[in-house]
Amino acid sequence: MKKIISAKDVETLLRQGKTVDAITADAILTPSAKDLLKSAQPRNAVVTKPATGLSKPVGPISSTSSQSDLDAFFFTEELEELKVQICDVGRRMWERAYVDGNGGNIAIRVADDLALCTPTLVSKGFMKPADLCLVDLEGDQKAGKKKRTSEILMHLEIMKRQPKAKATAHCHPPHATAFAVAGVEPPTCMIPEIEVFIGKVPIAPYRTPGTPEMGKLVADLVDKHNTVLMGNHGAVSWSHQNVEDAYFKMEILEAYCRTIWVASQLGTPLKTMNPEQLKDLLNIKQNLGIPDSRFGLKECELCDNEEWRPGVMCAVPSQG
Repeated sequence: MKKIISAKDVETLLRQGKTVDAITADAILTPSAKDLLKSAQPRNAVVTKPATGLSKPVGPISSTSSQSDLDAFFFTEELEELKVQICDVGRRMWERAYVDGNGGNIAIRVADDLALCTPTLVSKGFMKPADLCLVDLEGDQKAGKKKRTSEILMHLEIMKRQPKAKATAHCHPPHATAFAVAGVEPPTCMIPEIEVFIGKVPIAPYRTPGTPEMGKLVADLVDKHNTVLMGNHGAVSWSHQNVEDAYFKMEILEAYCRTIWVASQLGTPLKTMNPEQLKDLLNIKQNLGIPDSRFGLKECELCDNEEWRPGVMCAVPSQG
């Protein structure tokens, strides 16, 4: 009996670093599996290590390791899997229109002072594992053929300031970015998911992207916030788990900002949960080890949306 291959099976193969060659020739692919293969190959195909005689690195790896050890580390099975994960997240960002052109960037810490990151001038929807770069925490490139993203300094500042930061993601989700352009922090106490997984989202003042100043202004906020809006620019998030979790925060933030925007057009004051209800969510959050600037606040301080002002409503005047 021929094996049926579903889209979920294809996703599993890609996450394991395998290619379409792993699917037997007589297998039957579902339509969704065919679509996924068409969209994910060859850009998500694993690039095998060049036949250069590279051996596994000797001992713990760091930015001061020999170049031969860094090159070998760059092509280990572990990093090849992380490259595939980054390409997968980049594709999902692009497909959801969270990035345009070559915008957005992703990074993941792979050693105490080393990070894997996306290249510059490459669409996140069409990255290949071979495009990725290895950098130290000062931004110096240690491996990779393409040049690292110019905005890596912001990601590295987050990792230096927040030891728990394993992975970071930056993109320009339209509704969240609209809040950043308007200089309006999203209100709180409205939807449980954002309260548990993100919380209050501050806005870092605008600075030229890619500059140390931009990175430091964002990093000043990551001790108590895992997601930050960047004035007139976009959003960045960090995760203590993996790159997919960092990306999840972008989906949660964008869905929330879009919902708030839509709700504000309905002509009625938005309803919020009460402080006691938010306190229950913060207890869940604290047990999950997720930071929040509101831990320890009194209940009367928890749902403070005094600065929130919905946009101006347009209405047709009544006929006299």
